Amino acid sequence: MSAAADSPQPSTGDDVPPRNAASVILVRDGAPGLEVLLLRRHPNARVLGGLHVFPGGKVDAEDAAPEWAALLDQAPSGLPARLGEPALTPAAAQALFVAAARELWEEAGIALADAPLPRAAGEPAGAEPAWRARLAKAGARLTTAALRPWSRWITPRQPPVGTPRFDTRFFLACLPRGAQVRYDAFEMSDSAWMTPREALSRYWAREIELLPPQLMGLAHLARHADVASAWAELADRIPPCILPEPFLDGEHRALCYPGDERHPVRARALPGPTRLRLVDGRFEPFDGFEGWFR
Repeated sequence: MSAAADSPQPSTGDDVPPRNAASVILVRDGAPGLEVLLLRRHPNARVLGGLHVFPGGKVDAEDAAPEWAALLDQAPSGLPARLGEPALTPAAAQALFVAAARELWEEAGIALADAPLPRAAGEPAGAEPAWRARLAKAGARLTTAALRPWSRWITPRQPPVGTPRFDTRFFLACLPRGAQVRYDAFEMSDSAWMTPREALSRYWAREIELLPPQLMGLAHLARHADVASAWAELADRIPPCILPEPFLDGEHRALCYPGDERHPVRARALPGPTRLRLVDGRFEPFDGFEGWFR
């Protein structure tokens, strides 16, 4: 059975269906090695306020517009295969790539395009009423090749911390040469580059807050010394689909992932721990901090 066929799929029952979303794990090579961009959501944000996240957000209907085809470096017909999801329509696959690049531009000011996208003097990040028109005016195309599918996460039907349900495709992207992060000060209150281990250490020390998809992504990235290593891993890899299974571990709520003895998918999908438990408001491996790296 293929990895795609063995992957869990969203429930079609009476529960609230997850909403499609896209997120970008932006990486660069720094002095200490591979670094990843984390943005802190504004404390007053309605969703995930105060948490550190990768740039990303909900897919909009406009992201699937047929007019986008002329502004992409690849025909939409080839994008379902890039995602490892041949059952997706080209329009649905296009919407995920467009949403990922759009959110990266809106939230972090990073353009994945084959020509510069200048901002007007004093124009804040996030001021994007017509992003497609901006690309067209600049004579630029969105470079979908700069986005490599990383993983797909579907929020459990009974999330342990009561977050909204999303069906999120995560993409890996490299910081373009010469680009500078300029975060959207309306939605975000800070940005930081960290090594994956530093981010997990700061989370462990309760200096920053993260959710399991970010935690597991960081644990995965911690296996790579540089961007080239992480990028090369994805060359021929089908992105795993991860539907965490909630369970109770005594008094603690917990989650397990593919490959864990409690999970219906027997094949391991990710490096790192196969289960996390919620202790004093923090998800942690069952065997402590070093469990992120075993």
